Amino acid sequence: MAIISEVEEETSSSQPGTFDSSNPLGFLEKVFDFLAQQSDFLNKPSAEAEIAAAVRAAKEKSTKAEKKSVEKKPVEKESVSASSSEPMEVEEQKKQGAAPIAPNKGNGYDLENYSWVQTLQEVTVNVPVPSGTKARSVVCEIKKNRLKLGLKGQDPIIDCLYRSVKPDDCYWNIEDQKMISILLTKQDQMEWWKCCVKGEPEIDTQKVEPENSKLADLDPETRSTVEKMMFDQRQKQMGLPTSDELQKQDILKKFMSQHPEMDFSNAKIN
Repeated sequence: MAIISEVEEETSSSQPGTFDSSNPLGFLEKVFDFLAQQSDFLNKPSAEAEIAAAVRAAKEKSTKAEKKSVEKKPVEKESVSASSSEPMEVEEQKKQGAAPIAPNKGNGYDLENYSWVQTLQEVTVNVPVPSGTKARSVVCEIKKNRLKLGLKGQDPIIDCLYRSVKPDDCYWNIEDQKMISILLTKQDQMEWWKCCVKGEPEIDTQKVEPENSKLADLDPETRSTVEKMMFDQRQKQMGLPTSDELQKQDILKKFMSQHPEMDFSNAKIN
């Protein structure tokens, strides 16, 4: 409360009132500015994850309060609220500019209707369906820039893709008549996907952790590139120079040692 009071004092000096409901992000920016001035919280590697967790907790609390309110309203309004909860959650994340979320153990994310995992080369999507579902009841269309998946006579569960895939190298099957599994081969096999479907919550790709066994399966050139990417991500998280920046520093140091007569006191590496 003390932080909010001080932020309110700062905002009230520039405009009337203490909180502009039409510009909540402006208020949040003041809060983050205050945190940056009064503590080193934002410098912590886990700051974004903790802020995202706080946002999710606040949203869950708000959702529970809304559900209690809806229970007092007619039943037809309750059904509309339930069906629109997930789109509202995604839209709310966009409005608040929430930090990317931590990936699951498979470097993907678990959503209400499906989950997905990935390697650099492939994305696997798992969609639970009613027990006893037959393959003939499944609608699955895989195109370069689109995945349409659902059950006949129902709205699609998935109807979009984050990035392009190779349709000829993509497959799907139904496991135990209760889970649809889709294997998507990425068009760009040097990129980690932030999400499987455009508009869904995005993961923090800097927290992706490839399995060592998978790295060993790569050819030497690709493995070297992946290891470089992982090293650079760790360096950025710690505020340290990347491999390219280290290489430039080494070149400059070597040149300086070869030309001691020159003054490098004002030299900078771009």
